[in-house]
Amino acid sequence: MQSGFIEESFIACDWSYSINKYYEHYDFHIFERWINNYVNNWATCDTLCNHTLREFLMKFPEYAVNLENFAKSENRWVRRAAAVSLIIPAKKGHFLNETFVIATILIHDKNDLVQKGYGWMLKSASESHQKEVFDFVIKNKNAMPRTTLRYAIEKMPKELKNFAMIKN
Repeated sequence: MQSGFIEESFIACDWSYSINKYYEHYDFHIFERWINNYVNNWATCDTLCNHTLREFLMKFPEYAVNLENFAKSENRWVRRAAAVSLIIPAKKGHFLNETFVIATILIHDKNDLVQKGYGWMLKSASESHQKEVFDFVIKNKNAMPRTTLRYAIEKMPKELKNFAMIKN
């Protein structure tokens, strides 16, 4: 991860994911340090978070609360990590409350990659919790960037998408 070469970061991500059955509580701090210090592009962020950090959170769900601090970071990659770590679990119906907490913290974020990240998280959550995500989107659509809104409703039925896209 330290080298700065994307190919080497992918090897580190693959390796760290491949040993997920051996994760221990203290590993969170290692992954957090990697995100804070070495993640500097969307590809490394998404690879590390969608695999390694996701598996860690599934094994130790009590650490999901730490994503709130990620979402408040000055570093856009750390903020994106807060959202993309929950994409696959949210798709499977996990961490719905945490998904909404992260989305609420990031709702005014100006960075397009963060907006796309938490929109993607909401879209994934909508596959298991369509009504709840739709209600969240409708409640927050005036504050939510259009990029995020479009990502969040992408897999919803046409009539819901059309309703969500109506400007107030």
